[in-house]
Amino acid sequence: MKNTRTFRVGLFGLLGLMGLLLSLGLGWSQSERTSDIVLKILGTSRPKIALPDLRGTGAALDLMPVLNQTLYTDVDMSGVFKVQPKSMYPLQVPQRREDFRPPEGNRYGNGLYLRDWSQPPVEANWLAVGYAAEQSGRLVLFGYLYNVNEPDLANAEVFGKMYYGSLDDAGARAVAHEFANDILKQFGSRTLAGTRIFFVSNRTGNDEIWSMNFDGTEQKQFTQLRALTLMPAISPDGSLLAFTTFAEGTPKIRVYSAETQQRLPFVNAVASMNATPEITRDNSHIYFSSTADGKSTQIYTAGINGAGMRRLTYSGAVEVSPRVNPKTGADILFVSDRGGTPQIYKMNADGANAERLTEGTGEAHNPAWNPDGETMAFAWSRGYEPGNYNIFIMDTISRQYTQLTYGSGRNENPWWSPDGRRLVFGSTRNGQSQIWTMLADGTQVQQLTSSGRNRMPVWSVK
Repeated sequence: MKNTRTFRVGLFGLLGLMGLLLSLGLGWSQSERTSDIVLKILGTSRPKIALPDLRGTGAALDLMPVLNQTLYTDVDMSGVFKVQPKSMYPLQVPQRREDFRPPEGNRYGNGLYLRDWSQPPVEANWLAVGYAAEQSGRLVLFGYLYNVNEPDLANAEVFGKMYYGSLDDAGARAVAHEFANDILKQFGSRTLAGTRIFFVSNRTGNDEIWSMNFDGTEQKQFTQLRALTLMPAISPDGSLLAFTTFAEGTPKIRVYSAETQQRLPFVNAVASMNATPEITRDNSHIYFSSTADGKSTQIYTAGINGAGMRRLTYSGAVEVSPRVNPKTGADILFVSDRGGTPQIYKMNADGANAERLTEGTGEAHNPAWNPDGETMAFAWSRGYEPGNYNIFIMDTISRQYTQLTYGSGRNENPWWSPDGRRLVFGSTRNGQSQIWTMLADGTQVQQLTSSGRNRMPVWSVK
């Protein structure tokens, strides 16, 4: 294989072979204050909500641990609220609107007054309560949301609703998802339930593509190619999955239905490497990197089946990881070492007007657009812990950036949740690389995988 240029520190090693694809899962430091970027994404402050465990009767009793955990996870991971610690809650928890006591001056203290939840030690703004029971062989959840800062019960109740599901764990999760979604809708958001994360795992002996729910449940193997398979890319509508695989010897791109796992037609260019795919908003085209010119790795575009291939960059440098703006489709992020070290650049969708976004120091990789079409997440090698990679976010217009991870191993391959409030990423903070999520301010870090080595996640809308 002809090879004209490689990134430093062996990043691309053999250019398109294992060095490229194993290392492309690869954080600069600014003030630790809450940045304007974070404020734009998460807001200036988050309302506080109390989520006491809901109770169940009869056949619903055994389902309450699953129901309560699902409800808590949905609300907490949304990033909309600050969930107040349960250790601060009163001993008595109302289950129905009839359980509340009307205001009696300044009296409070037993858990049945609104003030019990708005005053110290709880100090919540909102309260979600309810209970579950069996009704005609089905699970029924009665869910209520209250604004505990309102002075009277009539105005405090935001909604009270019944939810029905099957009388099993699946039904408990379903009604909890619905209740959580109704809570979040009051604040212009929705749960992440129904979204999936695709990632690379070697737990079966080979690097294959896997999928899981947003909270790490239901981890399933997607590909069974028994060959190095990396760099998944999901279409914006969640219907198509593209990735790079060595199943035929040299790295090539494959496209699959994300829903049926059926392989779809894609003709790879005659090249020593075709890799790092990206699917456009309308599923009509794919962007990728290729050595089709016989020399350097450049950015190309083609129809979703590989037809009509067209070259976009001509720098002679190593250029990979194109990422199409999900909001406008008009511009593309990509990684290039045209300035000497890998940095993140932006160009028009036709390849014109390329400009560098990162400042040129260290090595910057893994650009990922926020759904707002203005903010990107990326990995950079000169953050708080030199020599390792950390996750950063940047406003691509102002070029302001914020560091999210510090001194916690190698953190790379960030990808945004569909609501743009969370990031999923790979990290070696506990030893072997695993998949983690966090809010866009770097808080609420949660581990999703533990079996084998897991990396290169992308978040799908379904």
